[in-house]
Amino acid sequence: MSDTNSAGTNVDVVDILTSDHQEMIALIGQIHSTPDARQRRDLADTLIAEIMRHAVAEEMYVYPAIEDHVPNGKEEVEHDKKEHDEIVKLMKRLEKVEPADQNFMELVQELEAQLTHHAGDEETEQFPKLRLHIPREKLVDLGQKVEKAKKLAPTRPHPSAPHSELFHKTVGPGVGMVDRLLDKLTHRQTGAKDD
Repeated sequence: MSDTNSAGTNVDVVDILTSDHQEMIALIGQIHSTPDARQRRDLADTLIAEIMRHAVAEEMYVYPAIEDHVPNGKEEVEHDKKEHDEIVKLMKRLEKVEPADQNFMELVQELEAQLTHHAGDEETEQFPKLRLHIPREKLVDLGQKVEKAKKLAPTRPHPSAPHSELFHKTVGPGVGMVDRLLDKLTHRQTGAKDD
């Protein structure tokens, strides 16, 4: 969905993430402006997929960079992860509501408020710090990793929180098999044997 042509260009991670934020807010605008319930659902599903890709990529690559290079980075990352968790909970609720239901648009507005707040924090506070403390080549490299992770990331807010730290430590860069893996993990929660 991104119109950021990062292949072979010098686009850095900040440009990519900022563009993601703009696309998410634009999708919310489309949800608000369409009277068609089915189209609302499709747009909401697209929005959820975009947010999940973005959050997974951030937690895999951007947050470790913030922790390593930005003063008080660990505290900032903890705050961001809590906000991601809140957004994921909200998206799970949104998935269960019929688009014709009045509650659907209320959840969309709540999601819009949380996203706008989260994106605002990142764009005014964290992104300038990333550019200040991390060399440009590394930011460009991070951008490429983020784009790759977004292509492989899960697109639904699974109950087992696919963006969680444990998830990334377990799956690492092999997120391409994420949905199948999660299905396996979900079936194993009862302690069933697995080979």
